[in-house]
Amino acid sequence: MTEFWWAYLALGAFAGFFAGLLGVGGGAIMVPILTSIFLAEGFPKSEVVHLALGTSMAAIIFTSISSLRAHHAHGAVLWKVVRGMTPGILFGTFGATFVAALLPTRPLTIFFACFISYVAVQMLLNIKPKPHRDLPGALGLGVVGLGIGGVSALVAIGGGSLSVPFMAWCNVKAHNAIGTSAALGLPIAVAGAIGYLVNGWGHPGLPPLTAGFIYLPALVLVTVVSTLVAPFGARLAHRLPVATLKRVFAGVLVALVVKMLWGVFA
Repeated sequence: MTEFWWAYLALGAFAGFFAGLLGVGGGAIMVPILTSIFLAEGFPKSEVVHLALGTSMAAIIFTSISSLRAHHAHGAVLWKVVRGMTPGILFGTFGATFVAALLPTRPLTIFFACFISYVAVQMLLNIKPKPHRDLPGALGLGVVGLGIGGVSALVAIGGGSLSVPFMAWCNVKAHNAIGTSAALGLPIAVAGAIGYLVNGWGHPGLPPLTAGFIYLPALVLVTVVSTLVAPFGARLAHRLPVATLKRVFAGVLVALVVKMLWGVFA
């Protein structure tokens, strides 16, 4: 690990900056880069994606707490929606980690690549769903939370790329949709991190300094740096051409996914 500490610091700075600037990041950035670093470190190829997913989920816990506090301070969180979706999110996210643990690396990589490509296309084309209905009741919110949690666990995201469009479709104002999505990111991250911890515990062949499928040195270094850098990105959000940067970022995501696919399949 000692010769790769700089890579984790750089990843933390990169992920934190874009999280603050564009409100995106999480597994979309961390999983493909962590996969490449783990391969370079010589970790077993059969487990590098699982370790990247678990480590990313654990890191999102800390970033989601910071984001949640900021949005709550601005009154942007719809707590009724959070309460309605959280039970489904917890069950869906935790349950999907068992599915991820059973999947071999290649199918898991393909699913991740397809989903992140979908997110990149959304950003490139600035696709936003038009409001067509109102929010469903508690049962409907729970079912939606189940689906969002399940997908989030398989790609290690905070769910924003799914929950924000859903709420926009349900006539929720943009700032409330973003704030509520930030609050939903915490139960997703906690359930996902616990799931990957449980499923990887005692798994043979994992490198030292792991807790289940969470690689602790990467978690600590990435989290500390991303937390410090994110406020700088947030300050620049009002000074830089964010729409253009989103398109550039989408291109970066595609490039990262292609490199991840090459590393796993080559």
